[in-house]
Amino acid sequence: MNATTADAAAADPGRIVLLTTSHRVAPGLLSWPAWQALRTADRVLCADGTHPQLPYLREAGIPVDEAAPTAEELVAVCAGGHTAVVVATGEGDPALTDGLARLAGSGRVRMPELELLPASYDLPGARLLDLVQVMDRIRLECPWSSRRTHESLAKYAIEEAYELVEAIEDGDRDELREELGDVLLQVVFHARIAEEDPDAPFSVDDVAGTIVDKLIHRHPHVFGDETAATPEDVREHWLRTKAAEKQRTSVTDGVPLGQPGLALAAKLASRVRQAGLDVPLPTGEGIGYDLLTLAARAESEGTDPEAALRAAARAYRDAIRGVEGVEG
Repeated sequence: MNATTADAAAADPGRIVLLTTSHRVAPGLLSWPAWQALRTADRVLCADGTHPQLPYLREAGIPVDEAAPTAEELVAVCAGGHTAVVVATGEGDPALTDGLARLAGSGRVRMPELELLPASYDLPGARLLDLVQVMDRIRLECPWSSRRTHESLAKYAIEEAYELVEAIEDGDRDELREELGDVLLQVVFHARIAEEDPDAPFSVDDVAGTIVDKLIHRHPHVFGDETAATPEDVREHWLRTKAAEKQRTSVTDGVPLGQPGLALAAKLASRVRQAGLDVPLPTGEGIGYDLLTLAARAESEGTDPEAALRAAARAYRDAIRGVEGVEG
């Protein structure tokens, strides 16, 4: 190496690679560019000696220095064309990155090339893992949540479902997102309680696995060899596979009697119509029989009587507020 080449190498400020990983991805599952950067680095540093990636890096033969260098120290490590990989902690090492930004902004130092390299990525749905972890801790440590049962939580599932419907009817996107979260919480909460059952425990993974299997089985036009060109074809597939799964003796099996009256009447009328049964509506005195007739008629015309009544009731609510002089 001649003097000119040696001077150029000595002047090379080098390279800093800030390696970030997701705690939602199993340790050791890193991208190929990340492994390349780690294997070719002159030094690999990590401020957290308990970082979950460290055992896997060392098992792969990559020496890691447990150190928390300042920005100035890290720049010095890279001087002369060296590469330093910093395995970022869960907080992202803000003191180091802020220090590097200040140093670069000062104009006093020739800075190394700085690269942010995500070594693992969150897949869609990854935040659900956070929800499961948070729910687990709440169940263990919260005096209220630790005492809940399926029975004591049942009313909240109904309340949250109605609040979700209201958010949909209002068209409020922020409220919709929040209420969907509240409904999801009910599912995760019940699944967490179910893990503790001494006789028949199951987890949120079992819940997810069950619905995944059901969806695949009931969509043979998506996951199998059957075809469906119209929504009606899809519904036919769904009903046929559902009937084979449930082995029901009556079309009324599986209709929850605890649902609101209009919805119950419409569901029964729908089951009768889909099965091609000739079942006259019962006759009798009183508003209940009149409402049953209206609900059955609405269902046959493709109208959800429960939603229609709710819309009318909301209009009535607005009229009342108008008379009262209440805005909004």
